[in-house]
Amino acid sequence: MDEQQTRPARGDTGPRRPTRHPAPLPAPPHVRDTGYRPPLPYRLYTATALLLVLSGLVHLVVFAVDGGPWDGPVSWRKPVTFGLSFGVTLLAVVGVTSYVRIGSRLRAALLGVFAVDCVVEVAGITVQAWRRVPSHLDMETPFDTAVSMTLAVGGGVLLVLLTVFAVASFRHPPTGPAEMALAVRSGFAVLLVGLASGAAMIARGVVLTRTGHQEAAYHSTASLKPLHGVSLHAVLVLPALAWLLSRTSWSERARWRTVAAAAGCYAVAVAAAAVWAVLRY
Repeated sequence: MDEQQTRPARGDTGPRRPTRHPAPLPAPPHVRDTGYRPPLPYRLYTATALLLVLSGLVHLVVFAVDGGPWDGPVSWRKPVTFGLSFGVTLLAVVGVTSYVRIGSRLRAALLGVFAVDCVVEVAGITVQAWRRVPSHLDMETPFDTAVSMTLAVGGGVLLVLLTVFAVASFRHPPTGPAEMALAVRSGFAVLLVGLASGAAMIARGVVLTRTGHQEAAYHSTASLKPLHGVSLHAVLVLPALAWLLSRTSWSERARWRTVAAAAGCYAVAVAAAAVWAVLRY
């Protein structure tokens, strides 16, 4: 009787491997089990991201009270949009990189530098907004030049760090279900387009500033802004969609097809923004 109870069913080849469920998207690496408290560094990264988002929301209130133009090199738009954008991006990268196969110490170090860089970028932009001077491409005074160049160097650091994560996601399949692997890789690929467009904006503006065309430098980035904005948050949108689908009863094939369709739509949007940038360049 005991042997009959323990014997595998006919056609069963043995005990099945348990299904792996991905961690919630905003959760830092190593969070795989319910109730597990992430290490202190990852809690700090998440707290930093939330403070950046809060900074953007606070400056939205400042804009509502103080008024002024929304567009242009000097406006409250920049601390609002950069605070929200950097905060959300930091949250997304902390969560998404938990699926990337990379050493835990290296991941923690890269995320630490990334978090500090995000704070420096938002701080520089915010300080200049309160001083009522442009944050980027402003070299009128030594202080303004130092802020502008710091922001430019910080952008380069962001490009390097996120490229490392992107390369790691393509070298080894990300963990989690198939649709998450597709979402992570697609998100990083599109994100690199956004970073490249941002680098192009800074490079073009610096050249114009150095050659004495300051006013032209402020307006030179307009054609690339839609491309930069559209592609920057793919690393949040696509993995978030994959995570939400993993909570449904859909089949793996249906989930993968949905993420693939979303990635395709995102690619079309990025291509359209790129064409518009070329036509307006």
